[in-house]
Order: sequence, then C-alpha cells, then structure tokens
Amino acid sequence: MSDTQKRAAGEAAAALVEDGMIVGLGTGSTAAWFVKALGERVKGGLKIKGGVPTSEATAALARELGIPLLTLDEARELDLTVDGADEIGPGLSLIKGGGAALLREKLVWEASKRCVCIADAAKKVPVLGRFALPIEVVAFGHVTTANRIADVLSEHEIGVGPRLRMKDGEPVLTDGGNVIYDAACGAIPNPSALAADLKSLTGVVDHGLFLDLCDEALVASDSGVERLTP
Repeated sequence: MSDTQKRAAGEAAAALVEDGMIVGLGTGSTAAWFVKALGERVKGGLKIKGGVPTSEATAALARELGIPLLTLDEARELDLTVDGADEIGPGLSLIKGGGAALLREKLVWEASKRCVCIADAAKKVPVLGRFALPIEVVAFGHVTTANRIADVLSEHEIGVGPRLRMKDGEPVLTDGGNVIYDAACGAIPNPSALAADLKSLTGVVDHGLFLDLCDEALVASDSGVERLTP
C-alpha cells in the first residue's frame, strides 16, 4: 500500500478519537500513520486520557509526538484501539503479528470496548492463510515447541511446518523476549479450531489469529477509505 493510502486510513481512524478517551496504539507501518495523525490532533488541542502502546517502537513514536501514555495496567479498559492487519478475512477475522507485537496487541485489543483495523484493500482475502501465521513461542525449548506446532498444523491438513523468524542471522525477539515462528499455511479453513489448538500447546504464548475482536475496518484504496463491519 502506498504511503498516501496508509496515511488516509490512519487519518480516518484518528478522526474517531474523542476527548477523554483512552486509546490503544497499534504497531506497524499503517498504525504509525494513525499515531502520527493522533499526535497532530493532540497538538491541536485534543485531550485524551492517554494512549496505550502495543510495542516499544510505538511508545517511542508516541512520546516523540507528545501523546500522553498509559500502561495497560493503568488503563485497565480502553475506549478505542486502532491497529493494522496483515490479512482481513470473512467476518473481519484477522491475521496479525508481522511486526512481532502480536501478544501485546492482543492484550490491548481484548481490553478495548471498540477495535478498528486499518489496512489497504489488498489485505482483504476470501480465506485466511496466504500471509504466514505468526506464532509467539517461549524461547526456552522453542525447537521442541515448534515440533508440537508442526503436529497441530498437520492435524489441520497444513503441510508446511513453522519457520523461526530470523533477522541478521539471529532469531527475532519480541518485546517480551519470546521468539516468533511463522507458519505458511496457504489457507486456514477453520481458524477458530486452529486458534484453540495452537493456544493449548505449552510453550505457545499466543498466535496471530485475531478472531471476533475487530468491530470495524477502514480499508484504503485509490478511490478512498471504505468502512467494513463484520
């Protein structure tokens, strides 16, 4: 998606923020445009109680822009969370975690009264799974856990095993010190069942399937921003 479209989606979402709100601040390139647009509104006089960042990178950007911040424990309940997605499937089911922040994102999403996804039209898919599914795993014994993940994927007729996400020759670590495995599923015919089976594995912290969490999506294209609901 072009920066123009990312910016349009971010600005449309920032317009949803009202005085007195506690706002979840997503992670990723599209969410960054929302944070920037929110920063401009705060600079212009919008008075929010605070933003809850879903990553250290987002927290740093928000501080730079003068957005007041709260921890999730301080906020407890959020009025609105705005975040990006790697895929948007039927019923606004999502795959997230390309930015390795899926655990903090899900914690913030689940504490929010309203969750809005911002993305481009190319992220809409008829079946989830084209984008590799991120799975956050405790670093201790992660190879053993990955073997268990492969068994679960096989039970769901997904033949490709998970791959450890690497950068510069080292495993990618999340802000919580965990590793990420990516499963190139191709298609996930039953996301709910796969989500439950993955979450049941000891060593799996969480996964990038965000189901029944998204209240609406603002999807940008060359023709404008479209609002989608489940």
